[in-house]
Amino acid sequence: MRLLDKLQPLALLVLRAVLGIIFIVHSYHFVFGGMSGFKHMVESFGYPWWAAYLSKYTEFFGGILVIIGLLTRFWGVGLVIDMAVAIDKVHWKSGLVGENNYQLPIALGAMAFALIFFGGGPLSLDAMWRRRRPVGAKRT
Repeated sequence: MRLLDKLQPLALLVLRAVLGIIFIVHSYHFVFGGMSGFKHMVESFGYPWWAAYLSKYTEFFGGILVIIGLLTRFWGVGLVIDMAVAIDKVHWKSGLVGENNYQLPIALGAMAFALIFFGGGPLSLDAMWRRRRPVGAKRT
């Protein structure tokens, strides 16, 4: 069991990497030119057009920063909100196993939720930042 305890930092790194890669791949084509259809869909839900950019930029840049472990908890909150809205507005009506179901969004949301509480772990830029701060320095 001690070996498994020692591998927990690796487990958080794998969790962050998988979560980030999925979000980056999913949002890439929206961020680089395919936003118009998504903007119309977001507006049809009653949200302003700019919420489409907020959603996809959160997924893309949040995915990158989650992978490297920078501001992990902050991006975890953003990704949880993003997935909660996606489940509510797009996937819920299809159910857990139907076409366009909410299996993936709920799994991604749960992974992001875990990162809110665990942070990026020892193998992250967040941890490196904490280690480099001089002893007694105040947080800003």
